[in-house]
Parts: sequence; C-alpha cells; structure tokens
Amino acid sequence: MTPEGVVYANTWSGAYYPKDPPPKGGFLVALKDTKGSGRADVIERFGPPSSAGVKGGTGIWLYEDGLYAESDDSIVRYELQDGDIKPSSDPETILSGMPLTGDHPMHPFSIDDDGNLFVTSASQTNVCEVSNRMPHSPGNDPCAELETRGGIWRYDANKTGQIFSSKERYATGIRNAEGYDFDSAGRLYTTQHGRDQLHENWPELYSQQQGFELPAEQVMIVKDGANYGWPFCYYDPEQKKLVLAPEYGGDGGKKVGQCSEYEPPVAVFPAHWAPNDLKIYKGSQFPKAYDGGAFIAFHGSWNRAPGPQAGYNVVFQPLADGKPSGDYVVFADGFAGASKEPGGAAHRPSGLAIGPDGALYIGDDKGGRIWRVTYNGDSNAPIQAAREPTVEAAASSGEAFEADGGQDGAADLPVPPGATPEQVALGMEIFHGKAAGATCAGCHGANGIGTPVGPNLTDGTWLWGDGSVQAITETIRHGVPKPKQHPGAMPPFGGVPLSDDDLAAVATYVWAIGHAEHE
Repeated sequence: MTPEGVVYANTWSGAYYPKDPPPKGGFLVALKDTKGSGRADVIERFGPPSSAGVKGGTGIWLYEDGLYAESDDSIVRYELQDGDIKPSSDPETILSGMPLTGDHPMHPFSIDDDGNLFVTSASQTNVCEVSNRMPHSPGNDPCAELETRGGIWRYDANKTGQIFSSKERYATGIRNAEGYDFDSAGRLYTTQHGRDQLHENWPELYSQQQGFELPAEQVMIVKDGANYGWPFCYYDPEQKKLVLAPEYGGDGGKKVGQCSEYEPPVAVFPAHWAPNDLKIYKGSQFPKAYDGGAFIAFHGSWNRAPGPQAGYNVVFQPLADGKPSGDYVVFADGFAGASKEPGGAAHRPSGLAIGPDGALYIGDDKGGRIWRVTYNGDSNAPIQAAREPTVEAAASSGEAFEADGGQDGAADLPVPPGATPEQVALGMEIFHGKAAGATCAGCHGANGIGTPVGPNLTDGTWLWGDGSVQAITETIRHGVPKPKQHPGAMPPFGGVPLSDDDLAAVATYVWAIGHAEHE
C-alpha cells in the first residue's frame, strides 16, 4: 500500500491453477477507495496480459517511487507518478532468469531501506529426494538443488538487468520462504512451509497422527550466510529442536546429527497450516499490544488429510527484540466457510498489507477477495483471539463428505461393469479418509473436485489411461511420480497400505465420479 492508500496486488495463473481462466487484462491490480467508504471503487488492471505469454506472479513490493513485481522468472519495476494509481510507462527488468520448475515456482521478495532486494528461490522438491515424494527414496547428499533453490538470494533493487545465479545466495536451507517483512530494527523475518509426507513415505517411522502434527511451520529471522537446515532437518515442536530427516538417516525424530549446527526458528506453528505471508505491525490504529508483532496469513494445506484440516486463518504473534513475547492467537478466522479443505474452502488467506492508517488488509487466492480490518476502541486493550466462526467449517475432508450426504451420495453414482454399489460406497469412504487412512481427498479435494496440487477427477479427463477401472487401479497401484499437469506427485496407493479389496473399491469410486456426467 502507498501512503496515499492505493492497494497493489499481484495475481498468478501458474501451475497450481491450470484450468482457471486468466484475467482479462494484466496480472497486476491497483485498487483505491476514493469515497472513504472502506471499499475500493477504483479498480485497474495493468501489466502484460496472458496473451503476451505471461502468467503473473506472487511477489510484490513498494520501494521509493517504484512498484516492484514478480512476473514469471523476473522481477520488474514500474515507475509510479504522483496522482496516478496505474503506471503509464513500461516496466524495466531488475532481475531475470529465476527457476520456474518443480514444486515451488513462486518468488516472493522484499526490499529494505538500503535497496537490498531479497528474493526466494524455493525448493524444486519436497526434501531433495532422488525420486521426489516417493516412499523410501533417499535424499541427495550433497543436495545439488541448494545451489539455486531452497534459499534466499540478494540483489540490488536500484540496478536493472541482473541475472539470477548461485553466487548471490544470501541464506540457505529454507524450503520456501513465503512471507517477508522487516521490524523497526531492520531484522528480516520470513515464513517457511514445512516438508510433507513423513507418514506417507516412512510409515514404519511415523504414525498417521505424527504425519498430521509434523513438522512445525516456522518463522525465522534471515541472517547473511545462515543455514536453516532444509532438506536435512525438520523442526519437531514437541522436542523444540531440529531433528534429522529420514531421507538423511533420521530415525523418526531421535537423531539430531548435523541439525544442531543449523539456525533454529524464532517461532513455530502447527504443521501443514501453510504460512503464505507475514507483516510486522508498525501502524498506530490497533491497540499498543500489537506494536511490533507479526500477522501471519495461513493458507491451509493438503497434507493433514485425512486428519482434521487446520489453518485457513490469520494469526497474531507478539514479538519483542526479535523473540516471541507471548503465545500466538488466531486473529481472524472463518475464511474457509463450511468446508475447511483445499478444494472446497470458500476463501484461503494468502497476502497481507498494512495501510497508512494502520488498517490490516488480507488477500485471498481462492475467492479473489481482499478484506480491510479496522479498529476503533481502547488503545490499551489487550491482544484478543477471534470469536469462533459463525459458520463452522467441516474439520476434515471426511466431514465435508458427510455434509454432502455420506453414502447417500454414492447411491446416485453410476456403477462400473462388474462392480457393485457396495464397492462404490466403500470406495467413497476410503477416498475421504473414513476408512484405510487414505489421503485421496487431501490432494483431489472432497468428492474429487480437484485442488491446486491434484487434478479434478470428475470431469472425465484421463491422463494415465483410458478411464477404465483397470487403468485407474494401475495408476493408484504404481503412483504418479512425474505428473503431467499438476505439481503434486502421488506415491503408490496414495501413500497408504491399501488391501486389494480397498484398492478395487477406491478405483470403482474414482471411475464412478469420473463417469457420472459422461455415461
């Protein structure tokens, strides 16, 4: 946000949204409330449109008289003229050549008062495995990926024509730094999404419950030359330390090994909440208790399935002198609505900004909405947690399935030749995590409607066979190590030990939802 109250947002049509139509106009958006109503009445899109072959980005920052934005593999700068909310000149390229492949193609960034531009080059894989996300695949050691991924790079925001390379790496061992901000002392904070699939890939070491609860999401202070441990380590919130990952000789959380040498986080949060942005509160509107603390937008993740989904909120973490000064509270909640899971959530908090008047702005990458949160009250009021949502979200993919009618829904589905309605009903139970501990709905969404990491199974499109039960069975049996259209690789059986009967049942259910409108 500018001092004049213009909100700038960056949007993206990248790998997580392959079937969503791109916007009409550019991927950058300028919004302003010119009437003092608390709602934007001027909304302008700008920048190259999708017809120019671009897909937009997520990173965005204001520095001096320029708007900096990620655009595919580049960071570009638009000059802002007084009185104009939309730049009139073409952008100049500050940095180009950033990696776009793999699991995390985004490039959030930040710029300090001295013009240092800190940019994320997130990991290409889950934990630098020889075979990404596949069961019992060892980690590469050394991890060559760390030369250009899994860390933060530093460039000059005032210099054009810079080319991304390994030599500008500023900090390493950060799987995917998403949210950035500086406190009043100049410390740079960032969030990290923790690794996935501890239980799915190493069931002999981690229970299903541990899969839901490990590892912690992290907030860290970024230091020049520091190493934060990825891919060799993850943070165990119960033991309050970094421990050795199973891909690198870990034994389920006891071994520490080289992890004692790495930089620990400043604050941690429950597993698989997915912290997408962070802003330090330096405004004057909220009570004094919020000064210097961090608002964090949690987007929600797929890897808690089939356990209770969580996140989909904005929390506040009190901070003082670079350390937590109290427990975090859920500041805003209820975004997901009636279905708290990646495919069915109504809204998913993703971006944050603080206005010149101290209001908090919350961006949502599911419903495409921006909220403005204001305060009018006692400046000495304490930090308070949000009230419970008025519309209570389903706690898991399975509960969302029950809300949609349970097995009554299966009765309305077609039955493949040679199968039975009972098999389809059992397959529905397994798909939604109500039996066999399956995690299908985590990636594919409740009732198979798709998520950013897993394809829609209801539209009759078959990428790995002819759509027959036999072809679906073999795809589930062998997994999908190299997806064709989505970033989420699928381990064999979806990462759980399905019996032959369970496999047959879930294959018939997938056939049924894929043929329901295509008989």
